[in-house]
Amino acid sequence: QVQLVESGGGLVQAGGSLRLSCAASGGTVTSYTMGWFRRAPGKEREFVAAITWGGDTTYYARSVTGRFAISRDNAENTVYLQMNTLKPEDTSVYYCAASRSSMVRTMSTFYADWGQGTQVTVSS
Repeated sequence: QVQLVESGGGLVQAGGSLRLSCAASGGTVTSYTMGWFRRAPGKEREFVAAITWGGDTTYYARSVTGRFAISRDNAENTVYLQMNTLKPEDTSVYYCAASRSSMVRTMSTFYADWGQGTQVTVSS
């Protein structure tokens, strides 16, 4: 079992950037495919990005491709989400999640461990 804690959220103007961090404990991120999801008020949770344990494969939602970048520092047991050119539509609570799958997964049902979330608000 792994515990995940997100940080780095905040308020930013449209066009700005934020970097989210997900610190893992009780396990190593090298044993998991890691993903970022988000949920806005009144909306369903949606996939944002994922990365395999070796970092060889990444995948992004169409809405963030070219703007967001997921990465991992296995030595620090930390996963990051660099968010650039932020839009008001990106406003959500962002969640870090871990999957036992060795493949990139985009459905939340494949992720068993979740962080508490960090709020990202993008003003227009």
